[in-house]
Amino acid sequence: MCTRTVSTLAHVFEAAGLATIALGSQRNQIVNTAPPRGLWCDFPLGRPLGKPGDPEFQHRVLTAAFALLDATEPVFAEFEEAIIDDGSDVVSCALPPRSDPDAHPAIDEANGLRPAYDRAVAEHGNRIGAGRAIDADHIADAIDAFIRVMDGVAWKDAEIPGVPARVSQDIRGYYETALLGLVDHAPSAWSGTRWFLDETEAGKVILGARAQMKADDVKFPVWFYMAPGDR
Repeated sequence: MCTRTVSTLAHVFEAAGLATIALGSQRNQIVNTAPPRGLWCDFPLGRPLGKPGDPEFQHRVLTAAFALLDATEPVFAEFEEAIIDDGSDVVSCALPPRSDPDAHPAIDEANGLRPAYDRAVAEHGNRIGAGRAIDADHIADAIDAFIRVMDGVAWKDAEIPGVPARVSQDIRGYYETALLGLVDHAPSAWSGTRWFLDETEAGKVILGARAQMKADDVKFPVWFYMAPGDR
């Protein structure tokens, strides 16, 4: 949920007598939207409590947040420690071998990752992605739609099962969740995304479809948010 929405809801809840705390990873958004109680945590996006698998650190974040409940006037605070992703951490893991030579490599790859995805969900919970347009059973169909876009079919005719940005986020989320079933540690914040875009067949499809949509003069918001802005 975006910071503006969170801050608006916080004011609504406060007016109804419920105390709120808003945590945000982008300082200017917390400052500009001015929730009643805001804690800026200089962490990578998507990791509001900082370090995965580090309950001591996470409890420190929560303690700092709950301390704001004592404030009787609007307050903005900064968490004492920052976590910086400098882009140097690279994940390397073996992708499943081809099993269906008649399928597109990206679809064969996605189907082959399903056991790893299921293992990760059983251990960590469902983390398919931020888009929430599709579930794991429809990942292959969504990839197939983007393959059609990459091959020149207009995006509105390619049967993408939802808003392109949300669907692409769910495909990426499926892969990053499967990654947790393939490695023995929690990857750094953006290393899973870099792995998906740089190392997987599905990542190539998403970037290829995005580039084709840009070349076709599709409206900027439709294609741009299919991948991080630096891509």
